[in-house]
Amino acid sequence: MANNTKKQEMKPKAEFALAKENYYLLIIGFVIIIIGFLLMAGGKSENPNVFNKDEIFSFRRITLAPMIVLFGFVFEIYAIMKKPKEKEQE
Repeated sequence: MANNTKKQEMKPKAEFALAKENYYLLIIGFVIIIIGFLLMAGGKSENPNVFNKDEIFSFRRITLAPMIVLFGFVFEIYAIMKKPKEKEQE
């Protein structure tokens, strides 16, 4: 019976691959990506025969939004690769 309890004690405790802090950073990165795609959306014309190039090819849709989306993906990579802080040994 004593041998059985030793086997239970030696089993490693199951842990997640990432720490809690990493998951928070992943959520923040996901929100940044969503904001970038929302900034990219729009540009629809009321009349399909009218093409408003200033609205479709605006700075916001062509330059700013893709940069924000790219930053969000880079932030996601950082969130995955970030080493969690060491827990204090008791």
